[in-house]
Amino acid sequence: MTLAIVILAAGHGSRMLSKKQKILHEVGGKPMVQHLFDTAVSLTSIPPVLIIGKGGDGVKQLFGNRAQYVVQSELLGTGHATQMAKPLLDGQAEQVIVTYADMPLLQAATLGRLADLQRETKVSVTMLSVLGSLESSFGRVVRNENSRVTEILEVAQAKKRPNAAELLAIPEQNVGVYCFAADWLWANVGKLPLRQARNGQEYYLTDMIELAVQQNRGVEAIVTDDADECLGAGTRAEMVAVEKAFRRRANNRWLAQGVTIVDPDSTYIDPDVTIGQDTIIWPNSYLQGQTTVGQDCIIGPNTILRNAAVGDNCHIEQAVIEGAKLAAGTAVAPFSIVKA
Repeated sequence: MTLAIVILAAGHGSRMLSKKQKILHEVGGKPMVQHLFDTAVSLTSIPPVLIIGKGGDGVKQLFGNRAQYVVQSELLGTGHATQMAKPLLDGQAEQVIVTYADMPLLQAATLGRLADLQRETKVSVTMLSVLGSLESSFGRVVRNENSRVTEILEVAQAKKRPNAAELLAIPEQNVGVYCFAADWLWANVGKLPLRQARNGQEYYLTDMIELAVQQNRGVEAIVTDDADECLGAGTRAEMVAVEKAFRRRANNRWLAQGVTIVDPDSTYIDPDVTIGQDTIIWPNSYLQGQTTVGQDCIIGPNTILRNAAVGDNCHIEQAVIEGAKLAAGTAVAPFSIVKA
């Protein structure tokens, strides 16, 4: 089945108190939206559709003609934003994934699982959920006595119900990532009710779940086993949490592949870095960009490798290597700066 991916990227991110759009801020070595874009293009040949706001020129400059764009001039909610992709995608794909641009830790394998489940079950929508804390602001995933998903209940709505305490105690929570049967999505996204939101009236994409249940079309949810995937970055403090999650994921990956990291809490490895077996990385080391490191190297402490190519058996301590290529067996003197 053909798959299209819609990335909701219209929010200005006013809580960032920044001159640029929040999704252009870097985490994990790239602009936030770049991570989602790279994930999308790894899953489908249909160029991702980015729903951008009036100030979305930075996003266009980032991706150029590799993406499709729709400008949401009025910010009327996630349902409205998704509906704006219909002219570009109606009839072009059999499945549509909708996700947020400020969730850079989402993995291709997870989105692939959503698409596979939707294709296999033929339900109208599959969604991603997480087991979260009771203090979370995420909407609660409500299930019936047969464990079938019946609705997504936002916290504000839950508080108005007689059984508010019971609803707010539901641990399964909505991440905001969906895979829709495309024909059903485009036939129904225009039916969403207009709801009162914090900053005005909006159409909520979450209401598509209730529509599907009312039509007996079925909803399935996958609970992620990696809560980091659900982290979004709407403030600078949240960016710190996302950055730490990127670092934790990268370091754990290399530890599992035969690389020694003496102190993961003080080691920074970007997602596109590659490292050979039995290399040792000492504290306060930064491996950035497209850096490659060979086998049996000693890196650090206090070392920066930025877009560098380091051969096997190199020893680099308290140095900066930027854009340069080091032959196997090179020993770099402390306090050196080596540039291409």
